[in-house]
Amino acid sequence: MTEVAEAPSAKRADQIKRITHWIGGAPVAGESGRSGPVYNPATGQQTGEVDFASVEEVDRAVQTAKQAFREWRTVSLSRRTELFFRIRHVVDEHREDIAKFLTAEHGKVLSDAKGEVARGLEVIEFCCGIPELLKGDFSEQASTGIDVYSIRQPLGVVAGITPFNFPAMVPMWMWAPAIACGNTLVLKPSEKDPSASVYTAELLKEAGLPDGDFNVAHGDKVAVDGILEHPDIAAVSFVGSTPIARYVYETGTAKGKRVQALGGAKNHMIVLPDADIEMAADAAVSAGYGSAGERCMAVSMLVAVGDAGDELVGAIKQRLPKVKVGDGMAADSEMGPLVTREHRDKVASYIDRGRDEGATVVTDGRKSAPDGDGFFLGVTLLDDVKPEMDVYKDEIFGPVLGVTRVKTYDEAVRLVNENPYGNGVALFTRDGGVARQFQFDVNVGMVGINVPIPVPVAYYSFGGWKNSLFGDLHVYGPEGIQFYTRGKVVTSRWPDPATSKVDLGFPQTR
Repeated sequence: MTEVAEAPSAKRADQIKRITHWIGGAPVAGESGRSGPVYNPATGQQTGEVDFASVEEVDRAVQTAKQAFREWRTVSLSRRTELFFRIRHVVDEHREDIAKFLTAEHGKVLSDAKGEVARGLEVIEFCCGIPELLKGDFSEQASTGIDVYSIRQPLGVVAGITPFNFPAMVPMWMWAPAIACGNTLVLKPSEKDPSASVYTAELLKEAGLPDGDFNVAHGDKVAVDGILEHPDIAAVSFVGSTPIARYVYETGTAKGKRVQALGGAKNHMIVLPDADIEMAADAAVSAGYGSAGERCMAVSMLVAVGDAGDELVGAIKQRLPKVKVGDGMAADSEMGPLVTREHRDKVASYIDRGRDEGATVVTDGRKSAPDGDGFFLGVTLLDDVKPEMDVYKDEIFGPVLGVTRVKTYDEAVRLVNENPYGNGVALFTRDGGVARQFQFDVNVGMVGINVPIPVPVAYYSFGGWKNSLFGDLHVYGPEGIQFYTRGKVVTSRWPDPATSKVDLGFPQTR
């Protein structure tokens, strides 16, 4: 059995660990001379130093994956299934250790980190059914003596470029279907919280995944460009901000790659006058401030319709003093710090900006942030936010929840449909007819009806519309299988040689 790394809680706070690449089934120290710091956001102290890959080191990872692909693509579906059941067992067995890495480097509370791992495990479980997922079609006697059938085959070497906010789950969304389909993968995780990816590599090796099938190359834009421009990478999956998603999509497709690039969001939650206000307030606080708002599916704008506004804002305001902000490792913490000091300061700047633009600061999170050097910001609530304000237009990506008031349902839907993002949206109502009309009217990829964060289950696919997605295939689920494979149609005939003759006419099917 492979000896895996210690969980973060077992290490001394004053240790600065070196986080290396993982290539060919083993840790590989970086040789570029470049690296980046990794912090514990709860204390503000540096805990690690991650190697940054050069273009040459990215190529080494790719060539290793390319070599491994030759054998991996020949492995039978039954053996892949057996392996994925072992992978599922090993990841489940170490889910708390993975979660501790997330809390130590991202800052999210441990319960939230465990939830992240659980949702990633669901995708691994989905991929345990890979024989069913890769079944093709067969048409006997499509023409006289001719059968036609379809198959799906792996692409080769694929790459994943993943964000800081879900250091374990989003990579699982990529590597699980990619590898199950017969590809090999190079992962470039966020340099802000990279340890979970290396730990995952160790667990995959323990489960029996062949060396070279899963590789990790850390880094910054140099590594990203090395992936996007590499001729031996067939496909790239990306999750991050919209400007970078657009860059990844345009650069990757220009190089002939298949690309799915998920960008930013400005998710609305519409509350109709007939909604259960107490339930809506609970949902708004949970979805707006969970993981310190660092979720692409977080609710960032509440749209109160008609006379729902005063009661809704009052109910949310009552709940905010009860939100416990603190170290994610503490059992009573409900919301942890933001990932970096710079990001915390940027998010906090929107409070004054909103006030200057005319919004009402109901609760200022700077006043409730814990003392110390951690990257903390308390929960903030802004009322009277207008669509022309920066606090409405920008993806703040922090614990800042805005409230916009409108008079009618149609006005609320128009706000959502005119927004350049189209990731997630929620509607809170007791009216089933309105709810059904809403899912028909709204131009957003993921819709929740009395569900504030409508992340699809693993056997559906995740992805938004408009500037929240570049490419035409969503992540994981059936579209994930389609993304990591390509179709082939075989037309077959086994005639009696005695009937063979030359025929220069156009092939007929009758």
